[in-house]
Amino acid sequence: MTLSTPELEADRQALIALIKDEAVFHGDFTLASGKKATYYVDMRRLTLDHRAAPAIGRIVLDLMQGLGDIAAVGGLTLGADPIANAVMHESVRAGAPVDAFVVRKEPKDHGRGRQIEGADVAGKRVVVVEDTSTTGGSPLKAVEVLRAAGAEPVAVISIVDRKTGAQAAVEAAGLQWLAAIDLDDLGLAPQ
Repeated sequence: MTLSTPELEADRQALIALIKDEAVFHGDFTLASGKKATYYVDMRRLTLDHRAAPAIGRIVLDLMQGLGDIAAVGGLTLGADPIANAVMHESVRAGAPVDAFVVRKEPKDHGRGRQIEGADVAGKRVVVVEDTSTTGGSPLKAVEVLRAAGAEPVAVISIVDRKTGAQAAVEAAGLQWLAAIDLDDLGLAPQ
């Protein structure tokens, strides 16, 4: 994939280099999906890093261009949180503000008992974001909660697609799938 401007593509290439240098670990790992892998892409090292977060925000905003009017971005905590915040901040800088939300894994058992924090999503078009996608389980759980709250999820955007079924699962749920980087960009094979 190539982004819409040379500056954004330069951001993407710089992010790919950072991922290769600082976020790919080799060994024996169990992924959130339960699958086993011989490498792990630890995107939290970069989504929470000052060098990468602004670029991640700009890249996701660029991927959102063809989706129409989007009120907010977010997803299942914890992986989506820094991405949503990066998008929110970069959207303000770009003059087209988009709010952020967080989907808890379970509703709070105290206070207002909310499962979605941040932007009010009822009746609004939203995008679910994820740092690394394997099966699509995390964003689809967020989609389920969002739909129950009256939101209209229209797409899932992943920073790194492991190319192991997430796209098919997301599209089967009636959503558009977009990814900034895949394993080919990182020189890794699907597992």
